Amino acid sequence: MAYYAQAFWVISPGMGEIRTVSLPEPGPGEVLVRTLHTGISRGTETLVFRGEVPVNQREVMRAPFQEGDFPGPVKYGYLNVGVVEQGPQKLLGRKVFCLYPHQTAYVVPVDAVVAIPDGVPPTRAVLAGTVETAVNAAWDAAPLVGDRITVVGAGMVGCCVAAVLARLPGASVELVDINPQRAAVAAALGVHFATPEQAQPHRDVVFHASASAAGLQLCLELLAREGTVTELSWYGDREVNVALGGFFHSGRLSIQASQVGMVAPARRANRSYADRLALALNLLGDPAFDALLSGESRFDQLPDVLAALSAGTNSALAHVITYGGE
Repeated sequence: MAYYAQAFWVISPGMGEIRTVSLPEPGPGEVLVRTLHTGISRGTETLVFRGEVPVNQREVMRAPFQEGDFPGPVKYGYLNVGVVEQGPQKLLGRKVFCLYPHQTAYVVPVDAVVAIPDGVPPTRAVLAGTVETAVNAAWDAAPLVGDRITVVGAGMVGCCVAAVLARLPGASVELVDINPQRAAVAAALGVHFATPEQAQPHRDVVFHASASAAGLQLCLELLAREGTVTELSWYGDREVNVALGGFFHSGRLSIQASQVGMVAPARRANRSYADRLALALNLLGDPAFDALLSGESRFDQLPDVLAALSAGTNSALAHVITYGGE
């Protein structure tokens, strides 16, 4: 029996289309998943859509189930929530999360899907991959009880970092962004909001997620002596200029990269990728994360949605693509 699905492909920089693809029949140890929702990882996926993945990073930045190669044609994405229609009895009918691109149905190994806990709505579950990034960043930065923490950049990643750390006992978490409308999101997440001009100095831990040189510079200026900026931004092929004079040397400041492709060194010996993703899904039991879900479109609208996000004419924080038939 032949199986077919519809998939979104970036054909060339700035151009996307929906294609019909064939699916293999699920074998032993595999599941057939029908997609309910996918999320757009705005920073990374708009870089991919614009063809801005550097040549020397094209293999490193491959998504788990990517097809094709950068800059295109390429099928890319990794925030997929669906329901298992064929597979082991214990998973049949279960809603699952998978690091799969935008496609109406797909076949993957059983261990590539993680069951979504009861109480986590499918739309909220599309944030699992981004919350997983936030968990990894927290493991990298290792903030302590009572720390003064700043997150610069109130996009999808920055908001998830702030939401995760808002639950650290005694912590004072400030979310900084140039867009004052992000104040409402910060309030829903239970953290303080500030514009760059209002940001509090002498912070113990600072995370950067604005993907801008100005944001990174601000992070250094906000750090307490001997502090570290944990950098989560993905700049693609853009150069970033940062002034390292002033307090950078005298204050013994540091910048470290955090990237979700590997489990943070602090937890690598005793946490697997599956453990980290399961933790992210459990954290999504908090309805505060719904504040991030600010845009929704049908799957057939995805080429236009990604074009608008890439051009900056769509300001949705976390844009959800719906496939119908829940």
